[in-house]
Amino acid sequence: MAARLRSIAETYVANGPTGVSIRTRLKGMTLSDERVLREVGAHLGRLASSDLAARVRDGLDHDKHSWADRKRAVTAVSSARWAGSITKFSNDQWSLARRNQLAQLRNLAAGIEMLSYRLSLGLGEKGVAGKPGGYQSAQEWFAKSRRLAALRARCAQLQANWDSGRIAVVRGGRKLLHHRHHLGRAGLSEEQWRARWEAERWFFAADGESGKKFGNETVRVTPDGEVSIRLPAPLEHLANARNGRYVLTAIARFQHRGAEWAERIAGDRAVAYRFHYDATRDRWYVGASWQRSPTRPVSLAVLRSGPVIGVDTNVDHLAAWKLDPHGNPTGRPKTFGYDLSGTADHRDAQLRHALSQLLRWARSEGVRAIAVEDLDFGDSTTREKHGRRKRFRQLISGMPTGKLRSRLVSMAAETGASVIVVDPAYTSRWGNEHWRVPLSRKKHEITRHHAASVAIGRRALGHGIRRRGTPPRHDQSDRAGHRTIQARPRARGCEGTRPDATGTRTRSVLSGRRANAGTQFVQHRSGWTQ
Repeated sequence: MAARLRSIAETYVANGPTGVSIRTRLKGMTLSDERVLREVGAHLGRLASSDLAARVRDGLDHDKHSWADRKRAVTAVSSARWAGSITKFSNDQWSLARRNQLAQLRNLAAGIEMLSYRLSLGLGEKGVAGKPGGYQSAQEWFAKSRRLAALRARCAQLQANWDSGRIAVVRGGRKLLHHRHHLGRAGLSEEQWRARWEAERWFFAADGESGKKFGNETVRVTPDGEVSIRLPAPLEHLANARNGRYVLTAIARFQHRGAEWAERIAGDRAVAYRFHYDATRDRWYVGASWQRSPTRPVSLAVLRSGPVIGVDTNVDHLAAWKLDPHGNPTGRPKTFGYDLSGTADHRDAQLRHALSQLLRWARSEGVRAIAVEDLDFGDSTTREKHGRRKRFRQLISGMPTGKLRSRLVSMAAETGASVIVVDPAYTSRWGNEHWRVPLSRKKHEITRHHAASVAIGRRALGHGIRRRGTPPRHDQSDRAGHRTIQARPRARGCEGTRPDATGTRTRSVLSGRRANAGTQFVQHRSGWTQ
């Protein structure tokens, strides 16, 4: 059995966040403000669409000269700073689509490999070493063989696009685009869909620049919350201030990390701004973002010298337990639940709420390190590996592994805590085997998830997951009983004093006057007095 276990990867401390992003609502918007923002967003959105199309046409032949040509073309109908933001965004979007294309290629290759392996086995043959077995019937075997042919065709087409640098990008989102053909199923009218579609295709982002007033020359936000925009050249007739600027009546107040933002703009350091319109609630928002200097994480040896909280990630809750530096669970386990159904904003809010509770508990306990698993179900979510186990595939696909870890790292950095990342191999199995039963009580049954959190915490501390076993029978103390059994809280020690509260039976010696009494006055050689 031990020969089939895979090696455990090294434990490490996750690096802290290198960027900050905050957002606030623009309150007090007037009809003039909304009209200007809509026209600017629509104009820049058309420029962003045409520039992205040009970037896609360049493909792998893109270089700095073609980038300069695109920027000059956009500058002629906007400004140099707007053109820089638009062309940079197009390059980033092309790179993101390229990475997604590679991930899809790897997913298809994993599915083809698993299908080929299972088709090579006999009907009903059992799997070995964690691999699935053969298919149960000839009908299922035939259906999977046709699926293998389809996957190979898709993989060949995707490989050709990858080699040629051809990608597919939908500005506004492919999901929202598909809703146009199923408005009833999406619960939208045509007017509602059109408003959301246009808002998602607008472009309203301006990169910051250090040395400029308040860190951004295109979109300027003063410490008092006044927002002004440098209008593109074709829209300068809408300006209400000098130098082709428009000052909004609405005021922007950043509450979250507002002090850090105010300190940054006071030093004229770069801050990027982005406007967003929520068509569902008819609200305008402005977001600010900037980069942080990367901080050196706390060493693993320092974190292991103190207590650690082990966290086991599940589809609907976080199971956590605090461990002392020696790997012993202390106190009661904690459960932080969340609901990942509904919209993306709802799921994100649920996740942030659970992590806030976890960090609040860690701060109250004086814990500076939180241990999580380095989960990645990229090779396990494919339907070809688990076959008919549809519920299991939905379970592991619904676990917020990547988002939870990124959220935890960024939120923990604000509280001064560090995140230790451990290998997830066998934590659930060994935690359930070695810790669930010993930690359970009649009134408090421990779940396998809390047992797994203990295993995660022990691995983060550098200890083995397995508990100390029972010594051989002839090596136990007094040849009977377990030497790890602890004395009862009120049991008398073998070296402690034993005061006699009742005195002797003949009453010749008063209470507390015998040789082994607590005061032991009779043993004082220089004499004693009452």
